[in-house]
Amino acid sequence: MSAIETLKSELAGLALEDNPQIVRQKSRDFFWYSPVLKQQLDHVTADLVVTPRTEAEVIRVLRACYALDIPVTTRGAGTGNYGQAMPLSGGVILNLADMNRVLSIRPGVVVAEAGAIISKIDEETRAHSGQELRLHPSTYRTATIGGFIAGGSGGVGSISWGGLRDLGNVLSLKVVTMEAEPRVLHLKGADLSRVMHAYGTNGVITEVEMPLTAAYDWVDVLVGFDDFMDSVVYADALANQDGILLKQLAPVVAPLPHDYFLRHQKYIRRDQSVVVIMVAPFAMDAFATFTASQGRASILYRSDQADEATLKTLPPAYELAWNHTTLRGLRVDPTITYLQVLYPYPDQVEKVRRMTELFGDEVPGHLEFVRFDGKITCFGLPVVRYTTEARLDEIIRLHEEAGCPIFNPHRYTLEEGGMKQTDALQLAFKREADPKGLLNPGKMIAWEDPDYDFSSSKVFLFSGLTPA
Repeated sequence: MSAIETLKSELAGLALEDNPQIVRQKSRDFFWYSPVLKQQLDHVTADLVVTPRTEAEVIRVLRACYALDIPVTTRGAGTGNYGQAMPLSGGVILNLADMNRVLSIRPGVVVAEAGAIISKIDEETRAHSGQELRLHPSTYRTATIGGFIAGGSGGVGSISWGGLRDLGNVLSLKVVTMEAEPRVLHLKGADLSRVMHAYGTNGVITEVEMPLTAAYDWVDVLVGFDDFMDSVVYADALANQDGILLKQLAPVVAPLPHDYFLRHQKYIRRDQSVVVIMVAPFAMDAFATFTASQGRASILYRSDQADEATLKTLPPAYELAWNHTTLRGLRVDPTITYLQVLYPYPDQVEKVRRMTELFGDEVPGHLEFVRFDGKITCFGLPVVRYTTEARLDEIIRLHEEAGCPIFNPHRYTLEEGGMKQTDALQLAFKREADPKGLLNPGKMIAWEDPDYDFSSSKVFLFSGLTPA
């Protein structure tokens, strides 16, 4: 009897799925945003999906898989963009979708199971006490809170609250280890960095405690400009208006808004660059006053002035931003891809100008203004009109030589995605919490190849993918 067949018998009574088509579907995320990853990972699939309903069932699965040396890859909703939750060694997909309860709400704090959908958490906290989460990805309506913490870094709300890595944006986590007898650890403070943005390589997050803030009926606004750099200067100035509360601030160069934002197209000329904004209702007068003072800005759309019939036809502003911009672009032109860039403070606007002049329409600009290390700056999620992997690598090199670090969405490992070095804390915790290396194999280079040279130009390829 194979190890998987033995596992099935040992997990009798749990929700198991071995239909190859369903297992394949549950083994995939949005890796296909990258033509490089699509080539590397398109064949990847697990052998079995297990969907636990409780922490006790998670422990049961990990204990059995540990004894049988079966790899386990934890999955939320599969909305990640670079293979974070794809099972490179096969084995089990641990699907946390049924661990989705909000456990408690109090002033400033919510506790939820890791599989809770982020928008559903907000529905409950709004109804309970008029509160909402500080941060969420553009996949708000489908992503899980545990997946966001394990694979994400920030998003909608980062203009006011920074990123998930900032102290106070995650309060505590319950994590189950993968040992002969799994332990449940309650991590807080400095210990959180052991498992946050670790792709589930060193523990299974089962419960999260997150801070809340006041909830608003955010006003979606589109502001148009004839020149992209005018939109960037405007967004940078607006971000520094301390009294105007924002949740989202994203300049997008023409013709992308007209071509990609199809339901908003009637508001946008093809030659207009657009800033996508979410503003608190009480701040709209101040926002309008500020925008009127910026001579080249033109308000194209305000959701608070649209009728109900119109609102029903339009996606929310956060689904025009972050990687939803890329997704909308891929629906129009499947040959494009994207990058993730940091334009460091204090000369972020000039860095954007330099890259815009250098690449032109080969790399059309899309920025997300955020608080980063306490300062206003911007990330870029520019579209790339993809030709070859060699040219993509050249574009990355030119950005980094210009002082604009790339968090590479065309790599599936933790280190190549941005760190380019070993995270000693996460590696040490993996040795403790996953001694056999069975959790999400292939994603942590420091574990798979301790002698790997991060200064080389060599691309890491997990040995489990070599036969394919």
